Amino acid sequence: MTYDIGVLQSFMLFYGMSDEEIKAALLVLYAEEKNYKKNDLILVAGNVTDRLGLVIAGSVRIESNDMWGNRTILGNVGAGQLFAETYALLEDEPLLVDVSANENCRILFFKVGSLKKLKSNKDSWCLKLVSNLLMISAHKNLHLSGRSFHTSPKTIRGRVMAYLNSVSLRNGSKEFDIPFDRQQLADYLNLDRSALSKELGKMQKEGIICNHKNHFVIQG
Repeated sequence: MTYDIGVLQSFMLFYGMSDEEIKAALLVLYAEEKNYKKNDLILVAGNVTDRLGLVIAGSVRIESNDMWGNRTILGNVGAGQLFAETYALLEDEPLLVDVSANENCRILFFKVGSLKKLKSNKDSWCLKLVSNLLMISAHKNLHLSGRSFHTSPKTIRGRVMAYLNSVSLRNGSKEFDIPFDRQQLADYLNLDRSALSKELGKMQKEGIICNHKNHFVIQG
Protein backbone atom coordinates (compact mmCIF):
# COMPACT_ATOMS: atom_id res chain seq x y z
CA MET A 1 0.00 0.00 0.00
CA THR A 2 1.18 3.52 -0.82
CA TYR A 3 1.01 6.01 2.05
CA ASP A 4 0.88 9.80 1.91
CA ILE A 5 4.30 10.55 3.41
CA GLY A 6 3.54 14.28 3.49
CA VAL A 7 0.56 13.66 5.78
CA LEU A 8 2.55 11.31 8.02
CA GLN A 9 5.34 13.90 8.38
CA SER A 10 2.82 16.30 9.92
CA PHE A 11 2.17 13.87 12.80
CA MET A 12 4.18 13.86 16.03
CA LEU A 13 5.16 10.20 15.65
CA PHE A 14 7.19 11.03 12.55
CA TYR A 15 8.44 14.46 13.63
CA GLY A 16 11.85 15.31 12.15
CA MET A 17 11.93 12.26 9.90
CA SER A 18 12.75 12.29 6.18
CA ASP A 19 10.72 10.54 3.50
CA GLU A 20 13.18 7.64 3.41
CA GLU A 21 13.21 7.30 7.21
CA ILE A 22 9.42 7.12 7.31
CA LYS A 23 9.36 4.52 4.54
CA ALA A 24 11.91 2.43 6.46
CA ALA A 25 9.84 2.68 9.65
CA LEU A 26 6.64 1.66 7.83
CA LEU A 27 8.38 -1.40 6.43
CA VAL A 28 10.08 -2.59 9.64
CA LEU A 29 7.00 -1.98 11.81
CA TYR A 30 4.63 -3.81 9.42
CA ALA A 31 2.37 -0.82 8.85
CA GLU A 32 -1.23 -1.70 7.94
CA GLU A 33 -4.09 0.72 7.31
CA LYS A 34 -7.72 -0.09 8.14
CA ASN A 35 -11.00 1.82 7.81
CA TYR A 36 -13.76 1.83 10.44
CA LYS A 37 -17.31 3.14 10.51
CA LYS A 38 -18.78 5.17 13.38
CA ASN A 39 -19.18 3.09 16.58
CA ASP A 40 -17.21 0.12 15.21
CA LEU A 41 -15.15 -1.61 17.90
CA ILE A 42 -11.44 -1.39 17.10
CA LEU A 43 -9.93 -2.98 20.20
CA VAL A 44 -11.79 -4.91 22.89
CA ALA A 45 -11.09 -5.02 26.63
CA GLY A 46 -9.70 -8.36 27.77
CA ASN A 47 -7.87 -8.99 24.51
CA VAL A 48 -4.17 -8.40 23.93
CA THR A 49 -2.64 -6.46 21.04
CA ASP A 50 0.82 -6.18 19.56
CA ARG A 51 -0.08 -3.08 17.53
CA LEU A 52 -0.47 0.59 18.31
CA GLY A 53 -2.87 2.68 16.27
CA LEU A 54 -2.22 6.04 14.61
CA VAL A 55 -5.39 7.92 13.67
CA ILE A 56 -4.98 9.19 10.11
CA ALA A 57 -8.48 10.67 9.77
CA GLY A 58 -11.51 10.88 12.05
CA SER A 59 -11.32 10.07 15.77
CA VAL A 60 -11.70 7.21 18.25
CA ARG A 61 -12.98 6.92 21.83
CA ILE A 62 -11.17 5.27 24.70
CA GLU A 63 -13.76 3.97 27.14
CA SER A 64 -14.24 1.64 30.06
CA ASN A 65 -17.35 -0.56 29.93
CA ASP A 66 -18.01 -2.77 32.94
CA MET A 67 -20.11 -5.95 33.10
CA TRP A 68 -23.02 -4.01 34.64
CA GLY A 69 -23.35 -1.75 31.60
CA ASN A 70 -21.66 1.34 33.05
CA ARG A 71 -19.55 3.38 30.64
CA THR A 72 -16.79 5.86 31.41
CA ILE A 73 -15.17 7.75 28.54
CA LEU A 74 -11.49 8.21 29.28
CA GLY A 75 -10.56 10.23 26.24
CA ASN A 76 -10.91 11.10 22.58
CA VAL A 77 -8.07 10.42 20.13
CA GLY A 78 -8.03 12.57 17.00
CA ALA A 79 -6.07 12.67 13.76
CA GLY A 80 -2.31 12.42 14.30
CA GLN A 81 -2.66 10.88 17.76
CA LEU A 82 -1.87 7.38 19.01
CA PHE A 83 -3.70 4.77 21.04
CA ALA A 84 -2.77 1.40 22.60
CA GLU A 85 0.98 2.08 22.44
CA THR A 86 1.50 0.90 26.04
CA TYR A 87 -0.31 -2.39 25.40
CA ALA A 88 1.53 -2.85 22.10
CA LEU A 89 4.89 -2.56 23.85
CA LEU A 90 3.91 -4.87 26.72
CA GLU A 91 2.23 -7.28 24.26
CA ASP A 92 0.90 -9.79 26.82
CA GLU A 93 -1.00 -7.26 28.95
CA PRO A 94 -4.80 -7.54 28.47
CA LEU A 95 -6.56 -4.35 27.46
CA LEU A 96 -8.53 -2.73 30.28
CA VAL A 97 -10.40 -0.45 27.88
CA ASP A 98 -12.37 -0.60 24.64
CA VAL A 99 -11.41 1.51 21.64
CA SER A 100 -14.22 2.39 19.24
CA ALA A 101 -14.67 4.68 16.26
CA ASN A 102 -16.11 8.02 17.32
CA GLU A 103 -16.81 8.69 13.63
CA ASN A 104 -15.75 7.15 10.33
CA CYS A 105 -12.00 6.88 10.59
CA ARG A 106 -8.78 5.57 9.08
CA ILE A 107 -6.23 3.92 11.34
CA LEU A 108 -2.62 2.99 10.59
CA PHE A 109 -1.42 0.14 12.79
CA PHE A 110 2.21 -0.64 13.67
CA LYS A 111 3.81 -3.62 15.37
CA VAL A 112 5.88 -1.34 17.57
CA GLY A 113 7.14 -4.32 19.54
CA SER A 114 9.39 -4.94 16.54
CA LEU A 115 11.60 -2.14 17.90
CA LYS A 116 12.64 -4.44 20.74
CA LYS A 117 13.68 -7.17 18.31
CA LEU A 118 15.99 -5.04 16.19
CA LYS A 119 19.61 -6.13 16.44
CA SER A 120 20.67 -2.50 16.25
CA ASN A 121 18.83 0.71 17.06
CA LYS A 122 21.42 2.93 15.43
CA ASP A 123 19.27 3.60 12.38
CA SER A 124 18.33 7.28 12.37
CA TRP A 125 14.61 6.58 11.97
CA CYS A 126 14.58 4.26 14.99
CA LEU A 127 16.19 6.79 17.32
CA LYS A 128 13.82 9.53 16.15
CA LEU A 129 10.75 7.31 16.48
CA VAL A 130 11.62 6.28 20.04
CA SER A 131 12.24 9.92 20.99
CA ASN A 132 8.88 10.93 19.49
CA LEU A 133 7.10 8.10 21.33
CA LEU A 134 8.61 9.37 24.59
CA MET A 135 7.28 12.88 23.96
CA ILE A 136 3.85 11.54 23.06
CA SER A 137 3.81 9.49 26.26
CA ALA A 138 4.66 12.59 28.30
CA HIS A 139 1.77 14.52 26.73
CA LYS A 140 -0.61 11.63 27.44
CA ASN A 141 0.41 11.60 31.08
CA LEU A 142 -0.51 15.28 31.27
CA HIS A 143 -3.87 14.52 29.69
CA LEU A 144 -4.62 11.72 32.15
CA SER A 145 -3.71 13.89 35.12
CA GLY A 146 -5.97 16.56 33.63
CA ARG A 147 -8.93 14.19 33.64
CA SER A 148 -8.45 13.61 37.37
CA PHE A 149 -8.84 17.37 37.87
CA HIS A 150 -12.04 17.33 35.80
CA THR A 151 -13.70 14.58 37.84
CA SER A 152 -12.44 15.48 41.33
CA PRO A 153 -14.91 18.34 42.09
CA LYS A 154 -17.92 17.07 44.06
CA THR A 155 -20.53 19.19 42.26
CA ILE A 156 -21.74 18.89 38.67
CA ARG A 157 -20.97 22.56 38.03
CA GLY A 158 -17.50 22.16 39.46
CA ARG A 159 -16.70 19.33 37.07
CA VAL A 160 -18.14 21.16 34.07
CA MET A 161 -16.21 24.34 34.86
CA ALA A 162 -12.96 22.43 35.48
CA TYR A 163 -13.28 20.72 32.11
CA LEU A 164 -14.30 23.80 30.12
CA ASN A 165 -11.53 25.84 31.74
CA SER A 166 -8.89 23.32 30.67
CA VAL A 167 -10.23 23.17 27.09
CA SER A 168 -10.24 26.97 26.96
CA LEU A 169 -6.63 27.15 28.17
CA ARG A 170 -5.53 24.47 25.71
CA ASN A 171 -7.19 26.31 22.79
CA GLY A 172 -6.16 29.78 23.93
CA SER A 173 -9.73 31.00 23.48
CA LYS A 174 -13.00 31.28 25.39
CA GLU A 175 -14.84 29.95 22.33
CA PHE A 176 -14.26 26.35 21.25
CA ASP A 177 -15.72 22.99 20.28
CA ILE A 178 -15.34 19.95 22.50
CA PRO A 179 -14.87 16.41 21.06
CA PHE A 180 -17.90 14.98 22.91
CA ASP A 181 -21.64 14.98 22.43
CA ARG A 182 -23.85 15.43 25.51
CA GLN A 183 -23.93 11.74 26.49
CA GLN A 184 -20.20 11.35 25.95
CA LEU A 185 -19.46 14.43 28.03
CA ALA A 186 -21.61 13.01 30.84
CA ASP A 187 -19.73 9.71 30.63
CA TYR A 188 -16.36 11.48 30.59
CA LEU A 189 -17.22 13.51 33.71
CA ASN A 190 -18.93 10.55 35.43
CA LEU A 191 -22.27 12.34 35.52
CA ASP A 192 -25.89 11.53 34.74
CA ARG A 193 -26.82 12.99 31.36
CA SER A 194 -30.07 14.60 32.49
CA ALA A 195 -28.36 16.17 35.51
CA LEU A 196 -25.58 17.49 33.26
CA SER A 197 -28.07 18.95 30.78
CA LYS A 198 -29.98 20.64 33.60
CA GLU A 199 -26.80 22.20 34.99
CA LEU A 200 -25.66 23.40 31.56
CA GLY A 201 -29.07 25.01 31.14
CA LYS A 202 -28.69 26.81 34.48
CA MET A 203 -25.19 28.01 33.62
CA GLN A 204 -26.45 29.38 30.32
CA LYS A 205 -29.35 31.23 31.97
CA GLU A 206 -26.94 32.72 34.50
CA GLY A 207 -24.72 34.00 31.69
CA ILE A 208 -21.74 31.84 32.63
CA ILE A 209 -21.61 30.02 29.30
CA CYS A 210 -23.26 30.00 25.91
CA ASN A 211 -23.68 26.48 24.56
CA HIS A 212 -25.07 24.85 21.42
CA LYS A 213 -24.41 21.13 21.00
CA ASN A 214 -20.61 20.71 21.36
CA HIS A 215 -19.83 24.42 20.84
CA PHE A 216 -19.12 26.50 23.95
CA VAL A 217 -18.42 30.13 24.74
CA ILE A 218 -17.25 31.03 28.24
CA GLN A 219 -18.76 34.41 29.09
CA GLY A 220 -17.78 37.06 31.56
